[in-house]
Amino acid sequence: MKSFRDKRRDGRPHPAKSGTVQPRPAEDRSAVKPDARPREQHNVKPENQFEPKSAPRILARREGALPAEHLPVILEVAPNADYALLDSGGGQKLEQYGPYRIVRPEGQAIWQKALPARDWERADAIFTGDTDEEGIGRWRFPKTPLGETWPMKHDGIDYLGRFTSFRHVGVFPEQASHWDHMADLIAAARRPVKVLNLFGYTGLASLVAARAGAEVTHVDASKKAIGWARENQEMAGLGAKPIRWIVDDAVKFAEREERRGSRYDIILFDPPAYGRGPKGEVWQLFEDLPDLTDLCRSILTPKPLAVVLTAYSIRASFFAIHALMRDTFAGMGGKVESGELIIREKSVGRALSTSLFSRWVA
Repeated sequence: MKSFRDKRRDGRPHPAKSGTVQPRPAEDRSAVKPDARPREQHNVKPENQFEPKSAPRILARREGALPAEHLPVILEVAPNADYALLDSGGGQKLEQYGPYRIVRPEGQAIWQKALPARDWERADAIFTGDTDEEGIGRWRFPKTPLGETWPMKHDGIDYLGRFTSFRHVGVFPEQASHWDHMADLIAAARRPVKVLNLFGYTGLASLVAARAGAEVTHVDASKKAIGWARENQEMAGLGAKPIRWIVDDAVKFAEREERRGSRYDIILFDPPAYGRGPKGEVWQLFEDLPDLTDLCRSILTPKPLAVVLTAYSIRASFFAIHALMRDTFAGMGGKVESGELIIREKSVGRALSTSLFSRWVA
């Protein structure tokens, strides 16, 4: 099974095998530790349970003034003790994740490497496989063979890094700007805050929100990713925090929440560019994103705080999702800010753009 994050990074339309809008699956080789804690809800829908296809959502342009706008906004992650983009170029990037120096493909690094070859040759792990391949054996360890997982940290939160066959390591550092912004909103609210994290992957955003004091619902279609996220919760020492880990299709879960009257103050959603379900259902970002964005508005509380959309490797300007977000949140006031997430390189200070984003803030 391929990772949707791969599709978004390199633009190739690999077909997925399950989950209409399934996000990045975790490493197939990962062993998910059993966890029988009764205080957490872990709703797993049986794979053979029939659920009829949802009727098309009927959209109509909303009345009211458009929210204020702020663009372009460039949210930047600088090198720090937990993570650094050391150098990039020639279709690769050299990163420092805690104790390890890692080389991975990066299609957008079309410039030349700034650091000498000896610095790149000091890498502890190099991803060498073709991302179209299945199976293991895509990482080469030039020095000492490394274990599948290793301890990592983000802003004081411990979690597990993992060498996956999808070339990813379980965290997307560029998202730290969104995490910090969300934590500030939760702290400033001075009231109970409910956060919904759709396509939540390995859970760092959910852990940041929970640590800040929010009640979190984390949804991902991958059982492996949910298992990894629960491991991260325990490793971070946040086991007592109120996080619901839910294995489900993000859109179907949100539709049920709308019918149930469940509402959230902050919603994060990071949908794939392309997906195919087991019954031939097709998810296309530009065709289906308006429905999902409208659905997110419908499950907000009467006094919401924010909705954050991230889009990886789509052939579009951020103006497209910016206009969609402003239209969707017409009549709600607030502001829509849109732009790009970038990582600032340590070697000579170049910026590596990783994704587009748009967020509505009350």
